[in-house]
Amino acid sequence: MKFSVFQVSRKGGREKNEDRMGYCYTRGSGLFLLADGMGGHPQGEVAAQMALQSMSAMYQKEARPEVQDVPAFLSNAVMSAHRQILTYTIEKGMFDSPRTTIVAALVQHGCITWVHCGDSRLYLVRDGELLARTRDHSYVEQRQGAGVDAKTPDRFNRNVLYTCLGSPTKPVFDVTGPIPLQQGDRFLLCSDGLWGSLSDVDIVYHLSHRPVADAVPELVEKALRKAGATSDNVTVIAIEWETPDGFESTRGSISTESINEGVFASTVQAGWLDHSVEDLDDAAIERSIAEINEAIRRSAARRG
Repeated sequence: MKFSVFQVSRKGGREKNEDRMGYCYTRGSGLFLLADGMGGHPQGEVAAQMALQSMSAMYQKEARPEVQDVPAFLSNAVMSAHRQILTYTIEKGMFDSPRTTIVAALVQHGCITWVHCGDSRLYLVRDGELLARTRDHSYVEQRQGAGVDAKTPDRFNRNVLYTCLGSPTKPVFDVTGPIPLQQGDRFLLCSDGLWGSLSDVDIVYHLSHRPVADAVPELVEKALRKAGATSDNVTVIAIEWETPDGFESTRGSISTESINEGVFASTVQAGWLDHSVEDLDDAAIERSIAEINEAIRRSAARRG
């Protein structure tokens, strides 16, 4: 397995950067991750980091060196990340839970499969054309997907999501794939700080016409300039798929063929994780959610 990867994250005009990104791989597969901690709730950066850590840890456990059932793995990994955030909320005695979006792509056997929750996006580009893009879990895209006029009323803010990880309600997420990759295919994961400033046409053009090591920083800088002083965090990780026959060693290129069996490489930082959370059943999750809601109710009653 051979690919080129490049990633950039910038704070923009915000007080802190709540985006997180990373990737990990074995001899036979690779997992690419991006999360955008949500403002308006506490510790968005913690939720984003925990989502990456949780999914990376599960990948390390199951990729031996390949994941047996990719769609099931992605679904289970998203739910595990959600549970980790809820557990953290309860153990810290918080009255509101940290929340985050997530988009993750797993590549193995020459195919890509991805999962997303929220409005962090994946773009898949082939021969200069947009082959696929995730659809945001926002009220705006929900209306547009239902055939409602794209001129959405102002009350439907594009940033208003109806699902995320860490919410007291069960997250909604979509798993897509597998899609076979061809030499030169490129895919990009990004936070809304990128696509909120740049059009899909702009993103696809840069990703198609420049090496990923050049396209990523150029896209990020362009988004920051266009958004100006009020820019959101902008985070991008892009990958070019290279089949063995067409592989050329360039900046950011990785070949997993030299990795020994059982070796796991990762750019995701380790941190707080409760490994017992993976064993929680639906009833335990519901009890956790009820505890959070009760804490919120008591807090509101005291303020009242």
